[in-house]
Amino acid sequence: MKRRAKTLMLQGTGSGVGKSLIVAGLCRAYRNRGLEVRPFKPQNMSNNAAVTPDGGEIGRAQATQARACGVAPSVDMNPVLLKPQSERGAQIVLRGRVIGQASAGEYQDLKRELLAAVLDSFATLCEDSDLVLVEGAGSAAEINLRKNDIANMGFARAACVPVILLGDIDRGGVIAQIVGTKTVLDPADAKLIAGFLVNKFRGDPALFANGVRRIEDLTGWPGLGLIGFCAEAARLPEEDSLGLSTPRPRGRPITPRGGPIPIAVPVLPGIANFDDLDPFYLEGEVHVVMVKSGETLPAEAALVILPGSKTSIAGLAAFRREGWDIDLFAHLRRGGHVFGLCGGYQMLGKTIRDPMGVEGPPGNAQGLGLLDIETELLGDKLLASVQGAGAQNGVPFSGYEMHVGRSFGPDCARPVLRFADGRSDGATSADGLVSGCYVHGLFAEPAQRSALLARLGGKGSGVSYDESLDAALDAVGAHLETHIDLDRLLTFAR
Repeated sequence: MKRRAKTLMLQGTGSGVGKSLIVAGLCRAYRNRGLEVRPFKPQNMSNNAAVTPDGGEIGRAQATQARACGVAPSVDMNPVLLKPQSERGAQIVLRGRVIGQASAGEYQDLKRELLAAVLDSFATLCEDSDLVLVEGAGSAAEINLRKNDIANMGFARAACVPVILLGDIDRGGVIAQIVGTKTVLDPADAKLIAGFLVNKFRGDPALFANGVRRIEDLTGWPGLGLIGFCAEAARLPEEDSLGLSTPRPRGRPITPRGGPIPIAVPVLPGIANFDDLDPFYLEGEVHVVMVKSGETLPAEAALVILPGSKTSIAGLAAFRREGWDIDLFAHLRRGGHVFGLCGGYQMLGKTIRDPMGVEGPPGNAQGLGLLDIETELLGDKLLASVQGAGAQNGVPFSGYEMHVGRSFGPDCARPVLRFADGRSDGATSADGLVSGCYVHGLFAEPAQRSALLARLGGKGSGVSYDESLDAALDAVGAHLETHIDLDRLLTFAR
């Protein structure tokens, strides 16, 4: 039976205050109370994306939130996805499909045309659920972007959705964050805010009671909860690459020196779908080293993984500027292993050709030459869920493809994967030290992860990444139950 959902929007005082996490936790908490809940983010900017069952792409955070709700992800949950390709431009994905590219300035004018599609997707979610929890983007106080806004107050006004404002006390200045937001907002926008939450609190809550009262006095908004720091939150995927700036221990404890199998991952400017690496944090015998700009690839690494990249050609240039190509060749001379995922796989070949200017100006780029393959960036983006088995080890896998371009060459005769439909994917060097493929989510499968670690002298824990995600979502949901009056919060929804 069709029903009109209640709706509530969570906006933040800034990026990284925990909006995605809190929405995911609330989705799980209300779902555990028996409600049909759906997540919604009008506009997201992230290169960390997921494929929906109908072959579209949305932000990874919304896919995680859908999991928290116990439903399959849908393109309507994130109708506008911006995938940065440079400091000033992004690829625009509308309802799961690429519709073009725009500079930051061009996009400000385009937003007005996207609002109708955003509201239509929102209405679709509201038809078959009890509660739709909406996540804003960035800061509610970005008044320089208020014109034609579809991400925060512009959407809330257009859809008549009440707003809860979230501040982050861990970064300091939370009173100024929240009071300052009230100060700069248009009064009509400020009226939509029903109350505020303070996130990532550590210590004795009584010491901040006066702080909450002062915020209430200065804004007129009620305080709805002081959310204590939640360690389990680190086990959920990060929404964007900003989350890679701090270590992210997960699951099994890691010794101070890390596990005996170091895996190095160079963090390229256009790094994408880096949640491919998250399952390795479940392995106590593994130490993942995210190598930042200005650092060298560690000589002790047993494996170097070149992750996905939104812009493979620009990624190659950055890789060489850092001198990581020299480090990588030395790593191979020591007998180390290399694995490339999607864009990282393309970089390992001899040439990347972009005759249509998919990633920028048309042209070619010389690859690292570690695989005897070539890549052409032609045709539509391939978005599909896939399953099959390892071509060389027979171990089952499931995952998804999300890429532009096709790779071919002699080393493809030694593929990494064989799909259930008979197709193959990936390539392996003659000496077996270098390989790569297009499939994301490959190492979420414990059997595939264990097979890889066995080649490096390990065993693998056999821990299910999906079960770990669900356990983390349950923990975050329970954590919010103890820090927020969820019954009261629900009274603000309409």
